Amino acid sequence: MPLSNSNHLIVICGPTAVGKTSLAIEIAKRYHAEIVSADSRQFYREMNIGTAKPTTQQLAEVPHHFINNISIHNKSYNAGKYEYEVLEFLEKYFREKEVAVMVGGSGLFINAVCSGFDKFEKEDDRQLWVTRKFLNTKELDWLQQEVERLDPEYYATVDKKNPVRLKRALEIIYTTGKKYSEQRIGKKTERPFHIIKIGLSLPREILYERINHRVDEMMEAGLLEEVKQLYLHKKLHTLNTVGYTELFDFIDDKISLPDAVALIKQNTRNYAKRQMTWFKKDDGIKWFQPQQAEEIRSYIEEKITE
Repeated sequence: MPLSNSNHLIVICGPTAVGKTSLAIEIAKRYHAEIVSADSRQFYREMNIGTAKPTTQQLAEVPHHFINNISIHNKSYNAGKYEYEVLEFLEKYFREKEVAVMVGGSGLFINAVCSGFDKFEKEDDRQLWVTRKFLNTKELDWLQQEVERLDPEYYATVDKKNPVRLKRALEIIYTTGKKYSEQRIGKKTERPFHIIKIGLSLPREILYERINHRVDEMMEAGLLEEVKQLYLHKKLHTLNTVGYTELFDFIDDKISLPDAVALIKQNTRNYAKRQMTWFKKDDGIKWFQPQQAEEIRSYIEEKITE
């Protein structure tokens, strides 16, 4: 399909709690657009409070897609599948509308749609199945040490607390016999629409205050009760995430509730720092602070009318 001069995907990215959702809704309303979520935790129906999903009112203001679209029991969903499904959705969407808004903080998923997901040498299906079964028996510490041993280049950049990414790297290494870092394509795939990337940032102390306040609001909204309902499924990798693991430890009497809340705040701040490190590597992102609404609107208008 040829590149359309009129179809634009506006991407709004940045760290957690920076204000992406409200800006995305404002921009979507301005262009009569719909929103595609690029927050990998908001895909899951069973995780609500701890993933800071848009409120019922916000969801009603603008149609949202890729929120509550899969279950925590879906073990096979990844950035490659997300890329395929979003591109399929946009192909149909752009027949009716000229602008779509993507919003989220999951850099890997945003990059999959905008630039293409890494393609690797053909993996042997039988060997891959055996490898996955083996890796699923391993703890995070072992996965970290194994990736560092076999592919120190990738280990230097990966989110070391994300077992899904560590396992995926080891799958590729074990089944192809080559380093994961050597097989990543690292080149952009042209898309049949224009992409405008907006990054939101705040001074660190202000962002950290917002994160701490949001965690307090989550606890008041019933995060602990949500985690208790999911306790029987705590071994699922989708629940091995900030806001859930800390409260699972509280339920297991490993730490106190105040300590669990403090850890959620600390781990969320660390996550925000990793998000910014990821996004700062993308030269295509134009950075603003959330209060620069007029400047953001002007920039988008300028890019659309180029």
